[in-house]
Amino acid sequence: MAETSTQLSFENVFLSFGGTLALTDVSFKVIKGEILAIIGPNGAGKTSLLNCVNHFYSPDRGGIIFKENDLTKIPPHKIAKLGIARTFQNLALYSGLSTLDNLMAARHIHMKSNMIQSIIYWGMGQKEDIEHRRVVEEIISFLEIEHIRKAIVGALPHGLRKRVELGRALAMEPDVLLLDEPMTGMNVEEKEDMARFILDIHEIRKTTIMLIEHDMGLVMDIADRVVVLDFGSKIAEGTPEEIRKNPIVIQAYLGEEHI
Repeated sequence: MAETSTQLSFENVFLSFGGTLALTDVSFKVIKGEILAIIGPNGAGKTSLLNCVNHFYSPDRGGIIFKENDLTKIPPHKIAKLGIARTFQNLALYSGLSTLDNLMAARHIHMKSNMIQSIIYWGMGQKEDIEHRRVVEEIISFLEIEHIRKAIVGALPHGLRKRVELGRALAMEPDVLLLDEPMTGMNVEEKEDMARFILDIHEIRKTTIMLIEHDMGLVMDIADRVVVLDFGSKIAEGTPEEIRKNPIVIQAYLGEEHI
C-alpha cells in the first residue's frame, strides 16, 4: 500500500435488534488503498457491519467516520454521493433491464443536468449522457461482459449477474467499495475471474475495498489485512499470516475440541 492514511474508521459501534446484540463495541480502521477482509462464522455480524456503513441500519452507539463525516448521521443516498458503493450478498439488480441500463442507473449520482435537458437530449444533458455512456462502456470492457451488454439481467446466469452488480457499483466511481460475499454461488472458474477483477480494481483503479467472503483460501491470497468477528465482537485483526495462526480465530471457526 502506497499510503497509510485512514479512510474509514469504526469507533465503538454497537447495534442491536430488540434484545439481541448484533455488534458489540466494534472498532477498527480501514487504510486507504488496502483490501480489508471481514471474516467470521455465520451470524458473526459481518453484513450488519456493512449495513451500518450505508446507514441501512442505525447503530445504537458509536460512529463510522468517512471524509470527516459520521455516516451514522447521514442518509444512504448522501453516503453514496460521498464515494461509497457496495454489492449485496443477495443480488439487488434491476432484473427487467439490460446490463447497460443497470450500469447507467448507477450514474445518477453524477448527473447535473435538469430533467428538461435530459428529456430533450440537448446541451448539458446530451454531453452528460455521452460521458456517462463512455464510463459505462469502459466498465463493461473492464469486466469482459461486452457479450451481455444488451441482455436482460434477469435471464443471465448467476455468475454473470454477480459481475453486472460489481459493474454497477464501479459505475458510481467509489473511493471505497464494499463487497458482500461477491463469489457466493459461483463455480471455481467464476471465482477465479471475480478474484482477478477485484485485484485489478484495487491495483488499477486504486480503490479501497472492504470484502466479506467465506472462501478463506481466497481471502488469505488477496487481502492486505483481515478483521475477524464472532458473535458481533471483533476478536482479531492483522495480516492474513497472523490471522491464520491466531488460536482465538481457530477456536471461533473450529471449536475448542479441535484446538
